[in-house]
Amino acid sequence: MGSTSARMFTRVTAAPAIAISAWLLVAFPLLVAGVLTPLAGGLLGVPAVALGLLAAARLVPPAPGAEAGEDVPWWPLVLTVLIGVAFTAVQIAYHSEILVIRRDPASYAQFTFWIAEHGSLPIPQRRDLIAGDDPALVYDSLAYYEVGEVVWPQFLAGAPLVYTVGHWLGGMTGMLVTPPVVGGLGVVTFGGLAGRLVGVRWAPLAALVLAVCQTQQWVSRSTYSEPVAQVLLLGALALAFDALTRRTALGGRWGRAHALAGGAGLVFGLGLVVRIDALRDLLPLVGFVGLLLLARRGQALPLLAGLVLGAGYGFTAGYGLSRPYLEHLSDSLNPLLLISAGVVAAVALAVALLWRRGVPRTDRPRWLPAAGAAAVVVVMAVLALRPLVYTDYGHGAAATAMYIGQVQAFEGLPNDPDRTYYELSLYWVGWYVGLSTVLLATFGAAVLAHRILRRREPQWVLPALVLGWTVVTTLLRPAITPDHPWASRRLIVLVIPAFILFAVWFTAWLTRRLATEPAVDRRAVRTAAAGAAAVVGAAVMLVPTAITAWGVMTYRSDVGSVAAAQRLCRAIPDDASVLIVDSAYANFMQLVRGMCGVPTAALSSAVPQADAARVVEEIRERGRTPVLAAGAPEDLRPLVPEGATMTRPFDVHTEQDPSTLMEPPAGPWIFDDELWVAVVR
Repeated sequence: MGSTSARMFTRVTAAPAIAISAWLLVAFPLLVAGVLTPLAGGLLGVPAVALGLLAAARLVPPAPGAEAGEDVPWWPLVLTVLIGVAFTAVQIAYHSEILVIRRDPASYAQFTFWIAEHGSLPIPQRRDLIAGDDPALVYDSLAYYEVGEVVWPQFLAGAPLVYTVGHWLGGMTGMLVTPPVVGGLGVVTFGGLAGRLVGVRWAPLAALVLAVCQTQQWVSRSTYSEPVAQVLLLGALALAFDALTRRTALGGRWGRAHALAGGAGLVFGLGLVVRIDALRDLLPLVGFVGLLLLARRGQALPLLAGLVLGAGYGFTAGYGLSRPYLEHLSDSLNPLLLISAGVVAAVALAVALLWRRGVPRTDRPRWLPAAGAAAVVVVMAVLALRPLVYTDYGHGAAATAMYIGQVQAFEGLPNDPDRTYYELSLYWVGWYVGLSTVLLATFGAAVLAHRILRRREPQWVLPALVLGWTVVTTLLRPAITPDHPWASRRLIVLVIPAFILFAVWFTAWLTRRLATEPAVDRRAVRTAAAGAAAVVGAAVMLVPTAITAWGVMTYRSDVGSVAAAQRLCRAIPDDASVLIVDSAYANFMQLVRGMCGVPTAALSSAVPQADAARVVEEIRERGRTPVLAAGAPEDLRPLVPEGATMTRPFDVHTEQDPSTLMEPPAGPWIFDDELWVAVVR
């Protein structure tokens, strides 16, 4: 019984990452070829996912302890899955309807809608159906780049490819409720990783803390990329753990461990199809491959090969389908690429120099493990004390500074628009999971560092490298607009899970130490002390996390936008060519072009009345119906010819995500948006 439950635990918790990876392996080439259709996706994607899950069922070993005869009960798996299901149900009930592009969710939603309906990129401008090459027209908008006679979406295709499945199954609503499902899979995947590294019985606690976390709920309610990236990277860590449970010799016979290592590397690499900044998170993996080579472990080459293949998909997604976006990021991306090349070269050189000696002994000199533990505490102390001695400035974008100035004015803060607030990044983590969790995680990471360097926790080497590196580099420079909950996006893929994981590990370690303390003779006292440690540890993680989440997680952002978008599209004739005459084009152009399926451009001229009249005539000459649109009636009214009627089909008055700078968000803001149109018959 224990063996069956142990196998089911690892299989079920590895399944989300394997299923998403199998789908991306098939769907991405279809998109590149321009043939991503429901039929092609079904014929190729369903078998690919089924084969991936079947392979996992055959290859993934049981949870740790089962092979040694330890009884692994069913309840941790059942509870972890129930937590994931409950999380998904709540997020579906509160899922957002963000379609108007203000920030990333609507950008991803419009990206998803386009490829789900058309199956190809780039997006044609169809300028020949508007006014040709009229110099008064522009075709780009927020998150959509005009390149020649086409438009390219800003972000990478990984998350939209996953959300496309929801659109195929349930239309626009299906697309919008897919992120909650993926977020729930992330909770289950994290529980699986915690069960492997901490112990199966601790998996439900880890999953519950993540599920309660406000940021996990928030990103899972909208079409963000983070839920997909989280499943892939946490799932890859779990698969790598499974691959390394058996020792294999370098150059030995191919077996299950090799296949799992290759799969883990592939899942890691596919993270780049979702988010280009995953490249930074993968750098420790290169060093770990070097350690495996020095240890003559057979998993080294399959892990490296899978990583290269997945990264090949990622760079194709970036430079093939999102090159304008990467060019926009060049100031930060190019140095990262150089650093990555340097890391690869340095690891290769180190492996060559140390090949005869093997893996360096980290338990010599004897003081090194203690120094490693102390270094963890020092780094966390520096991050905690940083706001007292340093204030970070410089967004690198005037628009970001302007927005931060507006939020400061709204909150009654001193006007300091260039401030990035990055020095508060560790406190951000404390907002969302509690400073008590941060302290527990610090103690856990320090003890783990000591044990790893003493070669007592080999299974923790890769997770500690990846999570520790990501925590430090992210907290040093989050590189994101610092209002919340927006900025917490940067933390949810690996940083917040890392703090929860280290905190749960420390609680488990302390509980076991107290339960087996030889200085206490009475077993009942040891049991009571251990139980108290477990209960207190769980409480100090869950209570602050739940308090922060409570205030902001009881609303639906942009609700009513789906119905408003449908009204807007019904108000626009099928043979229309749309001209947006004011700044609303930045937010609405791709919605009108993609969801309503009509050629759309914006007026960029300083003399809109004359140019609008000329463009209207040019549209008429092409046998199309001109439609003028604007976000404000006063911008549209002077341009509407006599006899045309103005209507307001897109009219939404609801709630949206808040923006805070010096405290965690505690409630929604008001959202009002509208688009006026005039059909010029």
